[in-house]
Amino acid sequence: METLVRWTGPDTMSFVAETGSGHAVVMDGAPEGGGRNLGPRPMEMVLLGTGGCTAYDVVLILRKSGQDVRGCEVALTADRAETDPKVFTRIGFRFTVRGRGLKPNVVERAIKLSHDKYCSATAMLAKTAEITIDWTIVED
Repeated sequence: METLVRWTGPDTMSFVAETGSGHAVVMDGAPEGGGRNLGPRPMEMVLLGTGGCTAYDVVLILRKSGQDVRGCEVALTADRAETDPKVFTRIGFRFTVRGRGLKPNVVERAIKLSHDKYCSATAMLAKTAEITIDWTIVED
């Protein structure tokens, strides 16, 4: 896996990241840090990437389990250390899984498998952060 992150210039705190798969994203700092709020903060990208990683796993596992999954959202809330490096110290995952006739035990198993086995982002962040998980099923 490769990526290139390029600073956009001396008057900014913006960066353009280009992924190995050919996609680009802009990241920026907060105004109080010299940024212009043109994109997400780099640590927000870490958190959203973790949400994407685990949501992907959950949907894939549910599909492979024969579940009629029609939607999956994961809301993440996080706390960071007050001193540098300001690592995540707590991350809460709240899943909302929509579908028809979803079996609660299968949804719970999919989420557990993602967090315990498949989601490499969660595995890395769990080294510094307390992870909590909550989930809800919505009949579609």
